[in-house]
Amino acid sequence: MKTTLTTSLDAPLASGSLVALVAYTVAMSVTPGPNTLLVLSSSMKFGLYRSGWHLLGILWGIYLMICLAGVILGGLYAAAPGVQAVLRYAAGFYMLWLAARLWRDGAPPVVQVLRPLRFGEAVLLQLGSPNGWLLAIAMIAGFVPAGGQYLERMLTAALVFCLASIPGLVLWATRGAMLQSGMHNRSSQRLRRCMAAITAATALLFWT
Repeated sequence: MKTTLTTSLDAPLASGSLVALVAYTVAMSVTPGPNTLLVLSSSMKFGLYRSGWHLLGILWGIYLMICLAGVILGGLYAAAPGVQAVLRYAAGFYMLWLAARLWRDGAPPVVQVLRPLRFGEAVLLQLGSPNGWLLAIAMIAGFVPAGGQYLERMLTAALVFCLASIPGLVLWATRGAMLQSGMHNRSSQRLRRCMAAITAATALLFWT
């Protein structure tokens, strides 16, 4: 099992390497989105400890979402092998669109939660997120090549994505108020534009 996992991790990824996948994940987890802002709201109101099940539910929901997207795309790749290249380019343009929206509009307002979300509620909320599905499809298209060891690579990529998302989620849970304040401060747009530039840079991961 250890040999198989090592082989899967070391195998070339569609966008270059495991490092590229981690870079994409970190960029997505530190920029403001539905998950980070809900975690921010919950942790500000109830504390990090009471928001723990919410965080775990998000991670499990992400894992399930990536696996489901991977299964669907795996069948699509088998039927039309050239579709992955198209999806990779489309994913890059989607990253640019997200970056442009963040540069122009900034972070969306924080949604207030009435109580900490339970584990199952957080999972269902994640599975019902259109933005989450688009990011999962982009990840599969960009970092899990079709062909041999597809299932192993998909499961490994999903696990890596979830693990690499933890620092970003914890950052928003513990320092999110400061980040949110900086992004909405008209006199200082540096942080928001820096995050937008990071998001735009991820497009290169899909095109190289």
